[in-house]
Amino acid sequence: MSDKPSSRPHPAGQARTAAHRPRTEYVDLADLTGTDARGFVHSVASGHATDRGVYVAHRAEHSPYRYTESWLLPELSLRATVQHVDVGHDRDPIYHLDLGEFTKVAPKRWKAVLHYLDITVHNGQPPVLGGVDDLLAAHVAGYVDTGQAQRIFELATGTVAAIAAHEQSFDRWLAGRGITLTWL
Repeated sequence: MSDKPSSRPHPAGQARTAAHRPRTEYVDLADLTGTDARGFVHSVASGHATDRGVYVAHRAEHSPYRYTESWLLPELSLRATVQHVDVGHDRDPIYHLDLGEFTKVAPKRWKAVLHYLDITVHNGQPPVLGGVDDLLAAHVAGYVDTGQAQRIFELATGTVAAIAAHEQSFDRWLAGRGITLTWL
């Protein structure tokens, strides 16, 4: 019997997720670059650090979106991303929240270790949690221990519940925590 994940469908009808280690990315504000989990270096159009986190914006490559903006928010263990077709025209953004650890590793360099789970928030609609299969596969493969998996799930479900409690609004939840993010 093989230890490789099967491609047979789950009982719910979805294919199993192949296990992988947590993805690690870097943002370097000194040279305005971002290094993705595969080691590819991408240019960043603009970026700056605040007391709340790190903001980066770049032109999207190979995507229908022209601009992507992200905030690394270490205090919340979140990366909030908004993608735009045209700058300034998206009045009702969809937020993509990635859970992870975001740490400063040099004066202008940040490290992001992503924790598999993500939350999609379209203000006024219930937040949607994704990546559960990825986290479970990583746990089974030994990349995440039971305590880590539990903390990640608790963070995710706590974030979903908090956003839901603020009228399904990521912006209102942040405002309640004294955080205002600026976007293009």
